[in-house]
Amino acid sequence: MTANEMLHVNEMLHVVNPATGEPITTLPAASADDVAKAAERARQVCDAGVWSRLHVRERGAVLLRLADLMERDAEILARLDSEDAGKPITECRTGDVPGAIESIRWFAEAADKVFGRLAPSGPDGLGLMSREPVGVVAAILPWNYPLAMTAWKAGPALAAGNCLLVKPAEATPRSALHLAALAAEAGLPDGVLTILPGYGREAGAALARDPLVGALSFTGSTATGRRILKAAAESNFKRVSLEMGGKSPQVLMADALCYGDELIDNMIEAAFLTMGQNCTAGSRVLVHHSIAEEVLERFTAAAKELVIGDPADPRTRMGPLINHAAFERVAGAVEAARAGGARIHTGGLPHGLPARGAYYPPTVITGAPEGSDVLTRELFGPVVTVETFISEDEAVRRANATEYGLAASVWTRDLDAALRLARVIEAGVVSVNAYSEGDITTPFGGWKQSGFGGVEKSTNAFDQWTREKTVWIRTR
Repeated sequence: MTANEMLHVNEMLHVVNPATGEPITTLPAASADDVAKAAERARQVCDAGVWSRLHVRERGAVLLRLADLMERDAEILARLDSEDAGKPITECRTGDVPGAIESIRWFAEAADKVFGRLAPSGPDGLGLMSREPVGVVAAILPWNYPLAMTAWKAGPALAAGNCLLVKPAEATPRSALHLAALAAEAGLPDGVLTILPGYGREAGAALARDPLVGALSFTGSTATGRRILKAAAESNFKRVSLEMGGKSPQVLMADALCYGDELIDNMIEAAFLTMGQNCTAGSRVLVHHSIAEEVLERFTAAAKELVIGDPADPRTRMGPLINHAAFERVAGAVEAARAGGARIHTGGLPHGLPARGAYYPPTVITGAPEGSDVLTRELFGPVVTVETFISEDEAVRRANATEYGLAASVWTRDLDAALRLARVIEAGVVSVNAYSEGDITTPFGGWKQSGFGGVEKSTNAFDQWTREKTVWIRTR
């Protein structure tokens, strides 16, 4: 189902270019009634078995064709995400789109590698455990990685045999719509993948409440995650997977500078990728006091060199924030920290930046007041605090001093120290001597208020979209 096929439209969805403030397109916004009709249609398709009862390799073949078509249209997909989200085009071309293609292709090839289990039963019986598709499932997506997040959800959900309803973020629906068109071209049956552009308060809430939706994956804010859980509990107790952001530490031990420019380059990527609008952004640098002065100097100098400007320019490293509300949130937190005695080493005020668009410069802060928003709140902007520590225990205490637990990085040549820190830092993903979420083969998910209920990537992702069935066979 596309936007033009929806029958009852309450509102219009206005897609705006964050770099210019100019409208890109207007789409019908899916209503609760549209969601209900799409779920009913998906249920009918599931029951008909045109997708779920295909041999897993046949499903994989369709998804491999989809990956090929995405490769063909890679530049179109990159430009859609760059324009909708204000992301630098180079980031979309070299990261987001190739990653999305890899996700679809990998899950297409992995689907027939997911096996059931055999219970260690006695001679009187045989217990067979198989994994079967849930049926009608849904995903509610964020705006910071529109295509990549769609692929992370769609790859395993479709490969497992489900019918998937996707609500893209209000600001960034176009790449998901194009992906659905490519899926139809690849041979995906009608009704297996439905894109429902709309507002969270209407379409998103309807998906969370819908009794036909058996599993829902959400990436976004903690507040919205709570509302989704409540709606699921009040409706059909659908399985819910939540990924709700982070406040990730970058821990630099006393020997971290041995990695030279590689360290600084990784720190910059961790802090300012997608303008800091990234759930794993390394927004808290924790550095051993013995190297703090040099790290701060080099990190600040590198931040000042980032090219800020038109996302369509291949040289641009920093585009605008998604909208002016985001700008006000970030600027307000920085000014509150400044008023509380923090020192702003670079950034802080958007002098000399493009007049149009919610541009905010990369900002580096020291001396932030304890408990301030820049230290504790996910700002979703290009703001990094730098704190020092003396002992390993202090580093751990500061790293864990947040309600989030999505990601962290540790820099040291001391393998023992790296393993000790990785074990005790409260995060779902800890990278050592890199800023990384791993690759497609490794699970990705959070702890604490960063989420629960499932993981993205790897064969573990199939657990979100399948349910286990036990068949007991009496043998004597």
